[in-house]
Amino acid sequence: MRAVARKMGTRPRVVIASRLFTPEASAAAFRLEALAVALEEQGAEVKVLTTAPPPGVHGAARAGTPSRWPVKRDTQGQVRGYVSYLSFDIPLALRLLLVGRMDALVVEPPPTTGLVAMLIAALRRVPYTFYAADIWSDATDSVEGVPSIVRTAVRTAETMVWRRAARVLTISPGVHARLTELIGEAPSRVMIGNGIDTDTFCPDGPDAGENPDGASPYFVYAGTVSEWQGAEVFLDAFARVREHRPDARILFFSEGSGRDALERRARESGIAGVEFRPKIPPQQVACFLRGAVAGLSSITPGQGYEFALPTKIYAATACGTPVVHAGEGAAYDRIRDHSLGWACDYDAHDVARGMLEALRGENRPTREDLRQWTLRHASLAGCAAQGAREILESTTTAR
Repeated sequence: MRAVARKMGTRPRVVIASRLFTPEASAAAFRLEALAVALEEQGAEVKVLTTAPPPGVHGAARAGTPSRWPVKRDTQGQVRGYVSYLSFDIPLALRLLLVGRMDALVVEPPPTTGLVAMLIAALRRVPYTFYAADIWSDATDSVEGVPSIVRTAVRTAETMVWRRAARVLTISPGVHARLTELIGEAPSRVMIGNGIDTDTFCPDGPDAGENPDGASPYFVYAGTVSEWQGAEVFLDAFARVREHRPDARILFFSEGSGRDALERRARESGIAGVEFRPKIPPQQVACFLRGAVAGLSSITPGQGYEFALPTKIYAATACGTPVVHAGEGAAYDRIRDHSLGWACDYDAHDVARGMLEALRGENRPTREDLRQWTLRHASLAGCAAQGAREILESTTTAR
C-alpha cells in the first residue's frame, strides 16, 4: 500500500469522524486509535474529527491528528442520547466541509453520524467506510418505551448508510451475519474481527495490589452496563457466592445507562463485597485484571444481541485471566469452545456455580494458554491492519 501512495505522488489523506477517540477509555476509541496507527503505518495521513474529552481525562493519541470540538455529555461524562449525538453531528457537517483534502472518510455509529458522513462524502465525491461494531437498530428494538417511529427511523438510517458505503467493516461473524440478513451480502462488506491492545493488556506488569495475601479474592467487571449487558445477574449470583465465600468481592469499573440502577440494586439488596469504582484508564484496568480471579461478561438473552462479543472478554484473556460469562450466543460459544473460562447460562444459580469454580481454581485455563489464544485470535493491531488495507483500497478504486 505504501507503493500505491508513492505512485499517486502524495500520501492518501484519511479522515476519521467519531464522537469517541483516545484518551477516552472505550472499546470504540481503542478500535479507532488502532485503525489510525495502522493507516499511518500503511502510508496514509490521518486526520481525526472528534470531541473534547470529558473533564479529568488527559493524554495524547498514538496516531492521527485530532481536531476536537465541545460536545454535550451526560452526568457520567458519556456522549449518549439523541441530543448529545446531534451536538456532535451538526457541527461535524461543517467540519467535514472545511477539513481540506480528503481521500477517504471513516465513520462509526451512531447512525445519525453515518448520515452526515454519507451526505458530505457524496458532496465531496470521496468514498466512505462505516465501521459497524454494533447493529444499533437492533439495540433500539431491545429498549422498552422507544416509539415505533424512532425504531423505524434508526433502522432506515442505518441500512441506508451501509448500502451506500464503499466499505462496511464488521467486527465479528455475528455482526456480519446480522448485517447480511438486513441488507444482503456484497464484496464491500468485510468482517475484520475485533480485539484488544495486547501491549496494554498483558500478563507482564504489576497487579493492583488488591489481594496481596490471597485473603480477598475479587472479580472484575470493566465496561458498559446497559439493558443488553444484563450485569445484574452477577449481583444475584454473588449473593449465593458469598454464602460459601464471604471473602470474595466484585469490583465494577463501569459506565453506561444501567450503572446507577445496578448500584442502587446492590445497595438496596445489602449484598456485601460489591464495590463500584470510578472509571479508570486501560493501563489500570489491566493491573486489576492481572490480580483478579476472573473477568466478568454478560449478554441479556432474548434481546437480539446474542451475536455480540464484548471486548471485556479479550481484555481479561490478554492479561492471562479467565472469564465468567453469562448468557447464550457467540460469547458463550467462544468461551466454551476455546476454554477461556466458565460459560454459564443467564441464570443466577449457574453463574454462581461458575464463580465458585473460579474461586476454587477448578477447570481453570493456564495464563499462558489464554494469552497465546488472544494473540492469535483477538489482536486489535491485526484487525486494524486489515481494516486499513480495505480503506486504502477504496481510495484507489474510487480514483
